[in-house]
Amino acid sequence: MRHPRLGCSTITFRRLDLDRALDTIAELGFREVDLGSLPNVCEHVPLDLDDRARSRVVRAVGNSGLEVRSINADIGDLNRPATRAELDAARMHVDSLLALATQVGAVAVVLPNGALSHDPIETLNSDLDRVAGRLIEAAGSASTHGVELWTESLHVHRLCCTAERALALTARLDGSTVRHVVDVSHVVASGADLAETIDAFGRRTAHVHLRDATPGDINLSIGRGVVDFERGLAALQRNDFDGHLTLELETHDVDDADRPSATAAAADTIESLLDPHPATPLNVVSQQGDPS
Repeated sequence: MRHPRLGCSTITFRRLDLDRALDTIAELGFREVDLGSLPNVCEHVPLDLDDRARSRVVRAVGNSGLEVRSINADIGDLNRPATRAELDAARMHVDSLLALATQVGAVAVVLPNGALSHDPIETLNSDLDRVAGRLIEAAGSASTHGVELWTESLHVHRLCCTAERALALTARLDGSTVRHVVDVSHVVASGADLAETIDAFGRRTAHVHLRDATPGDINLSIGRGVVDFERGLAALQRNDFDGHLTLELETHDVDDADRPSATAAAADTIESLLDPHPATPLNVVSQQGDPS
């Protein structure tokens, strides 16, 4: 079995249907999974999440034997001014995601930091205020379901495309129950320093996504980019990170037929940096064999 704090996202196998994706992840020895619900990327959790669709997801997860860490979803552009009807529809979508999260035992639902555009719709400050307000509202709904609400605060294709913007959003969420997902590929692709960014988030980091990157390119297999995973994991340890890590290998440098073996190789690389007998917080083993 894989390291108990290392999971795999179904986004890694987004071209397979949900049952086959989950079976592949389980066959690779993972114990837990993130479920993708992102338009035009991975709709393993359907965007139209009615009772029938929710039951299909619950059944597939149950059959797989995997635990669910999070549901990575998108309910629309949180920085866009919305009508009452649009807000009501988004709230219903959130409620459906939260109901599914409770049924599959997920720890959290993850929402994005704004639209798939770097340009604010009004001003950067007002857009960030709107995103923060809607995330805080969603977190209130999540708490009634016993589920956490996380946001991927830095995403090179979205509103918060730099560490500076991501931390500006983070500051607006201080004092709320919203916690943060750090995707190391987005940090490096944005041009930010990985360890410094992790330090800036500090103990607010709830979860980590793993993929390799170069500046401007987030779609590389682990080992084919410039992400310093050892240094990043050491920074997480320094900040008492007690969450889990997920391989989210939405890569463009691997044929689909080779994706299972590439995923296994990526897991081997990350596991070589993790203490095989983990405690809380995360324990990291340096390449020299000394704790770092």
